[in-house]
Amino acid sequence: MTQAPDPLERFYSVIPAGGIGSRLWPLSRADAPKFLHDLTGSGQTLLRDTWDRLAPLAGDQRIMVVTGRAHRAAVEAQLPELADLNVVLESEPRESTAAIGLAAAILEKREPGVIIGSFAADHVIKGAILFRQTIVEAVAAADAGYIVAIGIRPTEPAIGFGYIKTAAPLEIPGAPNAQSVDSFVEKPDLATAEAYVASGHYLWNAGMFIARADRLLEEIGAAEPELLAGLLELADAWDTPRRGAVVDKVWPRLKKIAIDYTVAEPVAARGQLAVIPGQFDWDDVGDFASIAKIHANGRKRDLAILGEGARVLADSSSGIVVSHTGRMIALIGVEDIVVIDTPDALLVTTSANAQKVKAVVDALKLSGSSDVL
Repeated sequence: MTQAPDPLERFYSVIPAGGIGSRLWPLSRADAPKFLHDLTGSGQTLLRDTWDRLAPLAGDQRIMVVTGRAHRAAVEAQLPELADLNVVLESEPRESTAAIGLAAAILEKREPGVIIGSFAADHVIKGAILFRQTIVEAVAAADAGYIVAIGIRPTEPAIGFGYIKTAAPLEIPGAPNAQSVDSFVEKPDLATAEAYVASGHYLWNAGMFIARADRLLEEIGAAEPELLAGLLELADAWDTPRRGAVVDKVWPRLKKIAIDYTVAEPVAARGQLAVIPGQFDWDDVGDFASIAKIHANGRKRDLAILGEGARVLADSSSGIVVSHTGRMIALIGVEDIVVIDTPDALLVTTSANAQKVKAVVDALKLSGSSDVL
């Protein structure tokens, strides 16, 4: 029996478990976001899959989860190994800079020089050995002072992902595949995505960042000094009886801004951002078309059926059905269909329009229909 490799030295994994996954409505809701669902058929939630992927890298006592107060019970039920000191609760969502920055500030205060990696709670990754090899390189690059992103070589001109434009290779000991980053690019239209893929100079942005905690905080401070000051004030009080009072005072005042804007983009502009191209299979499960693709294994004619006790009759149909009602669903001659059947809401669309589900959620918010969100 092969012995499992040791956890990486000085490394701490951080799992930001927030957001509601609005493109997966009505399956994903504010009180049951997508990371608390089994969307792959693994028999586990995406959050549990993420933990199992990170524990060999960091050790189960060196994984911190940042989540909303409302999700604490569900998160701890999924992750019984999660140490109480590694649960960071947000009183309200303040975007990724605050979530990841607070984790970095707490961990740097506890363990100066720590290297942290931020990994979303709701991604699907296959290829544990390749994933580990990529993170080993990322940790080496982070130890050399770089902020490090993980990129994925595109397999198609996807419009649901952001892209990273790569530049020259970097000579970093222990990170032979590291490249400098020219720029981060927002989700493109199809023609632009096709040009990106054809050029060979673009990677999908997997939303994973690895850095020394002190370097990450330095960059947050350069972009948003008031935000950094708030994070440091929180970290100073975190492991003391003052935590509650300081959180109530400081957290609501923190600026809402994504870490792409405070750290990744400005650091890339200065040539101090490294990217490690990951060879593993990755998907951010951003919409129902992604889930259908995961279950179809490349066979577009297949119909994926999810949900305990789902009752589906299908003839000449493809796509995905998720049912949590026990209601009989019959499909005849429909291709790339998306049917999401829940007790209080029914969604019917197509894979091509799956990205537009977020617009439905926005419309429901405007109409005051918060009971189904």
